Amino acid sequence: MPAPAPGYVVLLPVKPPARGKSRLVGIEPHERADLARSFALDTAESCLAATHVSAVLVITDDAYFAADVARLGAAVIPDGVSGDLNESLVQGALEARRRWPGLRPAALCGDLPALRSADLDAALAASEGAGPAYVEDAVGGGTTLYTAPHDLFRPAFGPGSAAAHRAGGARPLEGDLHSLRHDVDTLEDLEAVRRFGLGPRTALASVRVGSLG
Repeated sequence: MPAPAPGYVVLLPVKPPARGKSRLVGIEPHERADLARSFALDTAESCLAATHVSAVLVITDDAYFAADVARLGAAVIPDGVSGDLNESLVQGALEARRRWPGLRPAALCGDLPALRSADLDAALAASEGAGPAYVEDAVGGGTTLYTAPHDLFRPAFGPGSAAAHRAGGARPLEGDLHSLRHDVDTLEDLEAVRRFGLGPRTALASVRVGSLG
């Protein structure tokens, strides 16, 4: 029999929805917060449904969002280094190692409202091996997923993150992985991912926003 695939813990950093997604312009603040919350909840739910994912650890300082995502089955910790995404992920990985020492950490953007569990599973399966790996975003230059063994876990999210991860020894994961490559920062991005099928909360929230109905 083949050896079982390694399990993963997804690290999902989420800004408080009331402060997130500032590039969703032309809508009311409460609509922006509703979309940001919906993006993150749909992303978390897709992660929880993935075969290779054994746990999801959400990193957030928003108590209301924390309660919502915990009801889905995710674990939640506060963001101990607010304002430094990569350091937050490193601390999240340390906590994940304490809770689930046998699971490999995978840092994922929380704004993938069309994410399909099958795409995430395909990426995680392709990342199996000794070293770090990452998924470049559809626009090019950014990163939506980064994974590495704990001792090699050095996320470099931010401008030019794909090149930074590559320079740090991570290998790019090939394949279509369409729903995993399309993060959403603008209303135009949201329209672009509709063809992959929006998660249920995002679909409902987008209908409540008049310009997207």
